[in-house]
Amino acid sequence: MSLSAPPVPRQRIGGRLVVGAFGVCAVVSAVAASSFAAQQTVPGIPMPGPLVSVGLPVVRVLLDLSAVAVVGLSLLPKLLGFDDPERTEPVMLRVRPLAVIAAWAWAICALLTIVFQTAELNPGRVPTFGMITAYVEDVGTGQGLLFSAACALAAAGIGLMAVRFGEKVPAELRVIVGLFGLLPIPVTGHAVNSVWHDPIMISMEIHVMGAAAWAGGLAATAVFVAPHGDLLARVLPRFSRIATVCLLMVGLSGLITGLGTMALTPGVTLPDSVLTSHYGVLVLVKTALVAALVPLAAHIRFRLMPAVRRGRATALVGWAAAEVGVMGLAYGVAVAITRASIV
Repeated sequence: MSLSAPPVPRQRIGGRLVVGAFGVCAVVSAVAASSFAAQQTVPGIPMPGPLVSVGLPVVRVLLDLSAVAVVGLSLLPKLLGFDDPERTEPVMLRVRPLAVIAAWAWAICALLTIVFQTAELNPGRVPTFGMITAYVEDVGTGQGLLFSAACALAAAGIGLMAVRFGEKVPAELRVIVGLFGLLPIPVTGHAVNSVWHDPIMISMEIHVMGAAAWAGGLAATAVFVAPHGDLLARVLPRFSRIATVCLLMVGLSGLITGLGTMALTPGVTLPDSVLTSHYGVLVLVKTALVAALVPLAAHIRFRLMPAVRRGRATALVGWAAAEVGVMGLAYGVAVAITRASIV
C-alpha cells in the first residue's frame, strides 16, 4: 500500500500562481532595472558592494509588495460587504491573520531599507547604530521610511484587533492606515527643487496609493474570492469600478510625475533626455507596462465579468495572474526609477 500526499486544491494552485507572478516579476525586474540604472564605477571612489547593490532593490521591492498586500487585504472586507457574514466570514478568517503578517513584513522591510541605504552612503563600512541614526536625522528618505514603518506597525496592531474582534474593527480604519503608510514612500524618490515640488509630491502619492489599491485588490480578489463563485459575482463588479478609477489615477499621475520631474530638473532637456537618460528610459518602460495593463483589465471587465455574473466558470485566475505579473514588473521598474540618474 503506497502513501501519497493529498492533491493540492486547484484554487490553492491558482492563488500561488497569482502571488508568485507578482512577487517574482517584481523582484526580477527591480534587480534588472537597478543594474541598468547603476552608476558607473569611478576610479578612486568606493562603490557599494554587491550585497548592497543587489540587496537594496530587493528589500525595497519587498517593502512595496508587503504594503500592497496590506492595502489589498484590508480592502477585501469592503468588497465582500457585511450583509452575508455566513459566507464572507470564512474568507475573512483566513485574510485577517495574513494582513497582520504582511504589515510586520512591511515594517521589517522599511527598517532594512534604512540600513541598506545607510550602507550605500558609506561604502566599505558596516552600518553602525550611530550611522543609521545620523542617516535618519539628516536625510528625508530615512525619515519617510521610519514613518512608513511606524504606520505598518500600527496596521499590524489594528489587524490583531480585527483578528480577535472581527469586523467590529472598522474596515475603513484598516484601509486608511494602510494607505496613510504609503504617503512617505514618494519621499524616498527624486525630489524637485522648485515651486512645483508640492504638486509633484501629491502626484507621486496619488500614483502610489492608486497602484497599491489596484494591485492589492486584484490579487486579494483572485486568491481569496475567486474560488467562491457566488462571492466573486458580488465582489468583481465592485472591484472593477475601483480598478477603473485606479487605472486613470496611476496613468495620469505617473506621466505627470515622470515628465514633470525631468522638466523641472536643471540640465535636462525634453524630449531628448527621455531617450538619453536612464531615468527617461525607465519612465518609458513603466509607461509601456501600464499601457499593457489596459487590455488585460478590459478583458476581465468586459469578457469575464459578465460570465462570472451568470455563474459560469472562467479563467479569471489566469488572467489575473497575467495582470499582476505585469504590475510586478512595473513595481520593479518603479524601484529602479527612484535610484536612476535623471541627467
